[in-house]
Amino acid sequence: MRIYFAFRSVCTNFAGMKLYSDEELAEILDQEIFHLISDVADELDLECYVVGGYVRDIFLERPSDDIDVVVVGKPHPPIPSSKDEEQHPVSVGILVAEALKKRLGRKAHLSVFRNFGTAQVKVAPSKPPRGEAQDVSDLLPNGEAGRGLEVEFVGARRESYSHDSRKPIVEDGTLEDDQNRRDFTINAMAICLNKKRFGELVDPFNGLADLEDGIIATPLDPEVTFSDDPLRMLRCVRFATQLNFRIEEETFEALERMASRIKIVSAERIGVELNKIMMAHHPSIGFEYLQRSGLLNIILPEVAALDIVEQKNGRAHKNNFYHTLEVLENVVSRMDAQLWFRWAALLHDVGKTKTKRWDPAIGWTFHNHNFTGAKMVPQIFRRLGLPLDAKMKYVQKMVDLHMRPIVIADEEVTDSAVRRLLNDAGEDIDDLMTLCEADITSKNEGRKKMFLENFRMVREKLADLKEKDYKRLLQPVIDGNEIMELFHLPPCRDVGILKQYLKDAVLDNRVPNEREPLMKLLLEKAKTLNIQY
Repeated sequence: MRIYFAFRSVCTNFAGMKLYSDEELAEILDQEIFHLISDVADELDLECYVVGGYVRDIFLERPSDDIDVVVVGKPHPPIPSSKDEEQHPVSVGILVAEALKKRLGRKAHLSVFRNFGTAQVKVAPSKPPRGEAQDVSDLLPNGEAGRGLEVEFVGARRESYSHDSRKPIVEDGTLEDDQNRRDFTINAMAICLNKKRFGELVDPFNGLADLEDGIIATPLDPEVTFSDDPLRMLRCVRFATQLNFRIEEETFEALERMASRIKIVSAERIGVELNKIMMAHHPSIGFEYLQRSGLLNIILPEVAALDIVEQKNGRAHKNNFYHTLEVLENVVSRMDAQLWFRWAALLHDVGKTKTKRWDPAIGWTFHNHNFTGAKMVPQIFRRLGLPLDAKMKYVQKMVDLHMRPIVIADEEVTDSAVRRLLNDAGEDIDDLMTLCEADITSKNEGRKKMFLENFRMVREKLADLKEKDYKRLLQPVIDGNEIMELFHLPPCRDVGILKQYLKDAVLDNRVPNEREPLMKLLLEKAKTLNIQY
């Protein structure tokens, strides 16, 4: 089995799993919501199975928000309507969803999508609305009571695709047909909900064995699977990253061969999958899989282009792609980094390819790569369908400023330089400093220690300046001691009133924080309190 990523060493083994017998699965599904679905399906004489991620996560002992249910049976005749309206058979999935909604009453909301033959039942969180007597927590699987849940219903189907579209041609099918169309073996397992077979696992592709081995593989020929729906290639990488699984060799080779098919997938869908990879515990695994498969060169060529080392006259620069992944891992490990901070880490050196130059005197240079990279951020976000609002501007600012603390640390740490940095970074100064510290990936421990020590000095200077500037800008130049001396007052309530009055005036920008205008204001306020000057 080939392993394609260098960052495996930073990861623990994939999430533990537990094997269950059918009897134990029946106990796990011994929840009111599943019994209600079972009752409804049996009354309609339909086969019914919970499938996909919910089943997978039972064995991985992971919480799951959503439940997918496949219903097997022939569609019912269309409901009579006006002659002009096109008639469609009613999906058996919709029938079960509608019947379940009737059982649940006001505790649930039903959404029907007849064109797709699907329906969704949302069950409210456990806290009942005012006037509602019954708590719905008994309806929900263990651990879901506080959030509520969503149950998606669909009739079993088989799908076929044209070469230039992800939109399938759908036909009614068997459970086997439905499992065949699933993306990966670990997502193709089903558990029967009908009373006679309640809890019975149906696993035709040995998904359970792949869960045990920590492997991502497709049920059928991976090349066909990825050609039919190219988004599955990104989902393959995403699941491998989130679960810390290996991509099976034949499946990975299909990723390499079919990478160009990703071009027919919308930017928004690609962006969603990249965000999910980014928010994994070790996103570097996913980005290396994307790079090695050729997918990254299509969806994020600016980052893929960093994967190069050039040598001239015996002098080489570092591989900025792997440096970037290390910075990303450092950011994730140092704090519970939010999504856009992770994007800033991924893109912080994205301008290096365009700015790389050879200088015979000093070697390879990347002058102003931060400025060039910041200009590239909006183009990247726009292409991937990512937001162009304050989130993008935050990433752009982090990329633009990430060299500033390094320059300051290399030189004398002056108040003026730190104050300008503080002014430019604003409330994001702590994130910026964390990014800069994460950017120190040198294997030379002495050099690394020196940089981190310099950054510690910059942080200390930032803290000092924040305190100084707070006092300078927000604390009135006339303090409580001077007020007591001026009016011959002991510590008392009136001193507090006068002091707060001046502070409010400064904060509200009614007067500048200068002695003369504040003294005038103080005397006027003292008169209103009958305090003699």
